[in-house]
Amino acid sequence: MSKSRARRLGTDAGFTVLEVLVAIFILTVGVVGVAALSGTMMTTGNRSKYLSLEATLASEKLEDLNHWPASAAGVCVPTGNTSVGSLTSDVLQNTTCPGGSPVSVAYYDDVNINFFNGSSDCVSSLGGCFAETVASQVSGVTQYTTTYHSPDGTVTTATNATAPTNMTFHRRWIIEGNAPVNGVRRITVLVTVNTGNIAPFSPTFQMSLVRP
Repeated sequence: MSKSRARRLGTDAGFTVLEVLVAIFILTVGVVGVAALSGTMMTTGNRSKYLSLEATLASEKLEDLNHWPASAAGVCVPTGNTSVGSLTSDVLQNTTCPGGSPVSVAYYDDVNINFFNGSSDCVSSLGGCFAETVASQVSGVTQYTTTYHSPDGTVTTATNATAPTNMTFHRRWIIEGNAPVNGVRRITVLVTVNTGNIAPFSPTFQMSLVRP
């Protein structure tokens, strides 16, 4: 074999190895990019799921507060005050409505959502239940009320003194008198997530209604 041919074969072999290294590098970059995109999609999906649940819980709380009479301690604004409750801190206080007596009111609660199957409080042992546990303050004592929704439409409730695991959502609300105009009150509910599963995001959802 001549020296020129041997040199050409060696050069061809060198280019082949270089091409393989370049291909491996490009493939590695592609795999890392796909992995990063998958992680981002999972995080975004989780965030969307929690935001949807927060919207449901905010709407649920507003509907509950809207059902109370205007003179009820849970929705009235005490005389001399422009608002009651808070979106930035947990407020538990004795609220005195105009013409009424002091009543202990918590302007916050916690909500845990779970699926149960075979629970003694779940009437559907085969289909399971969607369970919502709300932690609330009653005369300064925390109690946990779980509502079980079965696939057949049956709804049952149970109250316990102990908290369920993985408390997920925290709700706060504020009631503003004569807002946005005189003669009505604006109720605003803020829902946050109490879990680190969606880090670095911490989605919150806020909703308001106006009622007499």
